[in-house]
This record gives sequence, structure tokens and C-alpha cells, in this order.
Amino acid sequence: MKKTEYVSGYIQSSLFPRALFVVYLLTLLVTAGLHVGLIVLFQAIALHSGWQTLIILSYWIAVAAGLTLYTRRQIRVIYEEPLQRIANATTQVAAGDFSVYVPMTHTVDKMDYLDAMILDFNKMVEQLGSIETLKTEFISNVSHELKTPVSVIQNNAELLRLSELDEKQCTQANAIYWATKRLTGLVSNILKLNKLEQQRILPDAQSYDVCAQLAECAVAMDDVLEMKGIELEADMEDTGMILADPALMELVWNNLLSNAVKFTPRGGIVTITEAETPEGLKIGVRDTGCGMDKETQRHIFEKFYQGDTSHAAAGNGLGLALAQRVLLLHGFAISVESAPGQGSTFTVTIPKEGENHG
Repeated sequence: MKKTEYVSGYIQSSLFPRALFVVYLLTLLVTAGLHVGLIVLFQAIALHSGWQTLIILSYWIAVAAGLTLYTRRQIRVIYEEPLQRIANATTQVAAGDFSVYVPMTHTVDKMDYLDAMILDFNKMVEQLGSIETLKTEFISNVSHELKTPVSVIQNNAELLRLSELDEKQCTQANAIYWATKRLTGLVSNILKLNKLEQQRILPDAQSYDVCAQLAECAVAMDDVLEMKGIELEADMEDTGMILADPALMELVWNNLLSNAVKFTPRGGIVTITEAETPEGLKIGVRDTGCGMDKETQRHIFEKFYQGDTSHAAAGNGLGLALAQRVLLLHGFAISVESAPGQGSTFTVTIPKEGENHG
């Protein structure tokens, strides 16, 4: 069979080997010979013509069925199974998993076009994985280096705020303080997200009362709620036991509540709900803010994505990505329901303890 030159050697010019055509040729020759033999046999024994027709028809039905099944199997093995492996691997890569490896169907000396595609795909994934690792390490290193100088600036800005300054100087000191505080939060979230993505932080699951935790997180938001004139409502049971890491889940509730408060206008309402359902415990955080369109909802859990740039100064686009990562590590799910001008509701579904795989 003709071969085409390739960077790693030569590849077969066709996915069908010569042996396959030989099998079909021999099969047709043998079946045709048997057909002739059957006719001769029927004439020799003077078999009734009706029986002759029935036997010949049954014979060719069996031959056609056999060739069809054999052809179907070849198509599945040669085309469908390799393409399915590539499709599954592509889905994993799209989800951020760069540890994917697709095995080749043939050895290098007998590779075909699909093998060449698989080989190139594996090289591409390996390079993407290397780039992702370099990016993660770079961000982590830069974030670590920023922590110290930002802390120094923030501490000095805090001292300036406590000093006797005129109105203009006080405004400038406050601007420096809040800018460094926001930058400190960004650095902290980047480091936490990197650790979660690299699975350097693993959930220490224990049974605890999530309703009490939600209440504590809500109380911690009192000053911000009062400053913005936002009302907080809660519809929860007295207790709600879940199996999870309390410290990591606190990050989730704080980020969801902060996000709700950020997008709720003065005089609006933020609502926390908790209810038992057949799927498990459902906890919702609802706001009466500007809401989101479908396009924004598709990207809302991506790192650094901010659908409403008018509130960009109040966040860094990492809160929801961080919350989703924590929930994924626990095996929990998060969803959002929203529409422009109608607010948003984020719902966390926590399976029952017996079904929790976190």
C-alpha cells in the first residue's frame, strides 16, 4: 500500500489495509462458487424448484448478513472507536484536563491518518499542559511576591488614616488603603484558587450544621448591608447537617453573599433559603439586583470574568470561580437563575450524606 511521508515517518495512504480487500474478494469468490455448487447439486437430485429458490434465497441472505456485520465491525474498529476516543479526550481538554492521553490504534511503522491525528493531538495536549503549568507557576510566584509589598503599603496607609491629616490627605490615604485592601483580596483569592486547582488543598470533610454557618456569614455582612441599606431575609430550618469542610464552605457562602450584596442596589433585598429536597439540601442566595443575560450566565464561573463592568471596582472576578472549585472538590453542584432586571439566584445542591462523594 502506498505510504505518505510524515514528520514522524510514513503513514498509510488509506485506512483500509489490502488484507481487507482480499477478504472481501475471497469471500465473494467462495460464496459464488458455493452458489454454483448448490445449483448443480439441486439439478442432480432433482429438487423441487420452489425448494431450490428458498434455499438459494436463504443462502444469499446469510451471506449478505455476514458481510454486513463484518463491514460494520470494521467501520467501528477503524473509524468510530478512534474518533470516539478523540472526541472524549477533546471534551476533557476543553474542561481543563491536560493529563489526557489517547492511545494510537497501530504501531508507528503501520500508522494511518487517524493515528497521525492522535499523535498530533497528544503533542498538542502535552504542550498546552506545559503552558498551563508555566502560567499557574508564574501567577503563583508573582502573587507571593506581591503579598509583602502590598501588606507594607496597606499598613502604612492604615497608619496615615489614623494620623492627623487634612481632608484632602485623608481622602488620599483612604484611597490608598482601600486600593491595597482590594489588591490583597485579589492576591489571596489567586493563591487559594491555584491551590484548589492543583489539589494542594483537599477537603477535610466533617458533619456540621450549615444553617449555623450561614447565619454567622450573614451576621459578618451586617456592616456592609447597613451601609448600603440592603435588607437581609432568611428562610432556613433550625439545623441542616452536611458532610463537608467547614473552612472551605465558608469561602463559598461569603463569596455568594458578597456577590449578591455587590449587585443589589440600595433598598434591595438579599435572601438566603435552605430546604430539603429529594436531590439533597438546596441552599439559595437570591438578590434583587440587575440580573444577567444568558451570555453572561455562560461565563459567570470563569476566572476574572465580570459581566457587569460597572461593579468591577468592587471585586476581582475570582469569587464565583473560587466557590465553584470548592463545590466541585466536594462533589456539590451550583447553578444560577437570572434575567436582566430581575435579580439572580445562585443555588447550591448538597447531596445527602450517603451520596456525598466529596
